[in-house]
Amino acid sequence: MKRFYTLLKNELRLSIRDMNMVIFGIIMPLAVFVVLGIIYRSKPAYEGADYTFLDQSFGAVCAVSVCAGGLMGLPLVVSDYREKKILKRFKATPASPALLLGAELAVYILYSAVSLITLAAAGIIAGVKLYGSAGAFLGSWALTVISTLSIGMMVGGIAKNTKQAGVIASILYFPALIFSGTTLPFEIMPELMQKIVRLFPLTQGIELMKSSFLGTISESSIIAVFVMLLTGAVCSGISVKFFKWE
Repeated sequence: MKRFYTLLKNELRLSIRDMNMVIFGIIMPLAVFVVLGIIYRSKPAYEGADYTFLDQSFGAVCAVSVCAGGLMGLPLVVSDYREKKILKRFKATPASPALLLGAELAVYILYSAVSLITLAAAGIIAGVKLYGSAGAFLGSWALTVISTLSIGMMVGGIAKNTKQAGVIASILYFPALIFSGTTLPFEIMPELMQKIVRLFPLTQGIELMKSSFLGTISESSIIAVFVMLLTGAVCSGISVKFFKWE
């Protein structure tokens, strides 16, 4: 465990120095939340709704950091470490390359957690109200984090080089960021677009977080749980089986 914490501390320091995740994983979600707050203030989500648009959007904004870490940050770091033969060098040390990858996963989980805490504090200030269960919301958030990070680990693990990982990550990240409901509210999308973006695993995670936050969990939520569990299992399986260490 001591080796793991040492690696985690070093990787976190390097990541903070890079600033990409600080900007896109912590500052950007907060900025999106503030903009939504300025635009919609205390307006109801729809006519006759018991909750505000900001209440409804809280779960979606929490996914911005998850999206940045899982679909962009993690794949690029993993592929970069392999291309620079850092993972290969770790095989000759007491600390295995798998331990380094575990530390990287922990770094992006921490970013998502810090973002969640920051948004929760901003939500309290803005008067956002939790209508559902805090436990259910945190469970749906954790499931979304795990399934999204599994996609990132798969992409970083099987990409031939950093350039290829960057292309794949961009193809996954930007559509998910814009159309899954993280920045562009799902509810204002045309009906056809809603049907299309429901195919995104991240969209399912966001919908589950929304319903658990608002206390509107239904039978359709089971589908979202199944999709994310399946995504996590499949992507983790592919990553383990085809991961390239060098």
